[in-house]
Amino acid sequence: MEVHIETPLTKEKVKSLNAGDYVYITGTIYSARDAAHLRMYESARNNETLPFDIKDKIIYYLGPTPAREGQVIGSAGPTTSSRMDKYTPTMIELGMTGMIGKGKRSEDVITSMKNNIAVYFAAVGGAGALLSKCIKQSKVIAYDDLGTEAIREMYVENLPVIVVIDSQGNNMYE
Repeated sequence: MEVHIETPLTKEKVKSLNAGDYVYITGTIYSARDAAHLRMYESARNNETLPFDIKDKIIYYLGPTPAREGQVIGSAGPTTSSRMDKYTPTMIELGMTGMIGKGKRSEDVITSMKNNIAVYFAAVGGAGALLSKCIKQSKVIAYDDLGTEAIREMYVENLPVIVVIDSQGNNMYE
């Protein structure tokens, strides 16, 4: 089924999505990879405030290439999601409802998704140049010292993704 959603990604919206759905996301999402996830995880463990309110948000596992002149962002393809698995249950427990990446997820992540109502989307690997055209605005909001792994707030229009694991644990990889 084809679905168009706008952020924020509320739990009600998450519940309406099923594994296999083709989804087009419009609105604000965030980028974060390994190093940023580690910092957010450590902040959460120390009861410190995260760099953005993670409730009902989508994190895209992305480390974009530098933007060429006249572009908002460089190539914006997904990175391997399993590298964030040790941090993801904590992010979901804090209210994150969506993740965009590629590849399988651990049982701990899937259990947390089912218990807390979250969804995992896959973006097409190798299509970073095409995906970057859906990103209309991008600005670094935290951890600038991490370079391409800094956290970015991005406004996207019709970013194409597929529901790979829904909030019931239905998994397209299995």
